[in-house]
Amino acid sequence: MDRLPLHKRLSAGDAGWCLRANRWAGHGGCRGYFACVSRLGDGVFWYALMAAMVLFDGMRGLQASLHLAATGVVALSLYKLLKRWTKRPRPCASDPRILAPVAPLDEFSFPSGHTLHAVAFSIVAVAHYPMLAWLLVPFAASVAASRVVLGLHYPSDVLAATAIGTGLASVSLWVAG
Repeated sequence: MDRLPLHKRLSAGDAGWCLRANRWAGHGGCRGYFACVSRLGDGVFWYALMAAMVLFDGMRGLQASLHLAATGVVALSLYKLLKRWTKRPRPCASDPRILAPVAPLDEFSFPSGHTLHAVAFSIVAVAHYPMLAWLLVPFAASVAASRVVLGLHYPSDVLAATAIGTGLASVSLWVAG
């Protein structure tokens, strides 16, 4: 029996999960919810959060916002570098059965920049304001799920971005420590 190499089997499984999530989202209001969450994850939510920190907590909020902004600059640079290096096509570009109801912000899939930022920002923000965990953890999880559901990323793109975002936030907190 001819067996596929491990990386090909993993890639096929990744694509299969993406297709299933994308089809599932076609039912009910799921697609609208995830499209809205994804749009907020473009930056709107994070900018509003930083502004709220400054408005409600003055200098302490400004310090937290600057920490988030610095983390965001590093995250942006890192994910753009990785995308140019890996050049992995998006699921919606690789499989005509996967429909993307929102336009991607760039051409490549790996890693998910939305997820990387959501995870890194959430960890740093919760380190400054633990009471925000109830809002940021579900929001970051929804952003991550939205990327697969909307056909813009494979599950492995999101998992890798979660790991990268966690590592980046940890280093950021250590450096600021």
